Amino acid sequence: MEGIFQSISGVLFDLDGTLIDSAPDLGAAADQMRVRRGMASLPLEIYRPLCGAGARGMLEIAFSMGPEHPDYEPMREEFFANYERCLTERTFAFDGVAELIRALQVRGVAWGVVTNKSQRFTDPLTAAMPLFASAGAIVSGDTTPYAKPHPAPLLEAARRMGLDPAHCLYVGDDERDIVAGHAAGMLTVAAAYGYLGSQSDVAAWNAHAQINSPLALLQLLQRA
Repeated sequence: MEGIFQSISGVLFDLDGTLIDSAPDLGAAADQMRVRRGMASLPLEIYRPLCGAGARGMLEIAFSMGPEHPDYEPMREEFFANYERCLTERTFAFDGVAELIRALQVRGVAWGVVTNKSQRFTDPLTAAMPLFASAGAIVSGDTTPYAKPHPAPLLEAARRMGLDPAHCLYVGDDERDIVAGHAAGMLTVAAAYGYLGSQSDVAAWNAHAQINSPLALLQLLQRA
């Protein structure tokens, strides 16, 4: 299977749960809402599995609240405001990510980011982290009219980077990432170390490959 990656000229990554561990800041933003209401604080590990779902996942954990709840919209905006204030306080790249990016650059492989995170948060977060200075494109969930699992954001990133989607690889920790990658005509790799990867049957996503750490991607490409 590794040989299918030999023609890769660009690698696109999901952001949260794939390149960066933003769970501490996402969880803190939701937990602050609980504490303000006199509720007990919850440990980070309770929040972590649903961090890939953003505000929806955090409000589900913190308040058992879904989008159908009449107070969901104001609660979501309160969460957004909290997160905006702390989005880089506890967020770091996963171990091995910086080394992976350097290795891609040495190999002449372009790289970029395609996330469902709103540009309101993506831009200041990536601007604050030197890791992203070499990214060829950073596409947010509201950059195009569609978010993943629609292929439009992935195709937009490839367009900005001047890459043929057929020669791109998309890496993500959620099934929607793999669905989007297939729909865009890209090869796909499931990041099983991510938020939903640890809670899901990753093999059922039908990715072209699966990795359990960021540097495992480099090993996959080196064997191509």
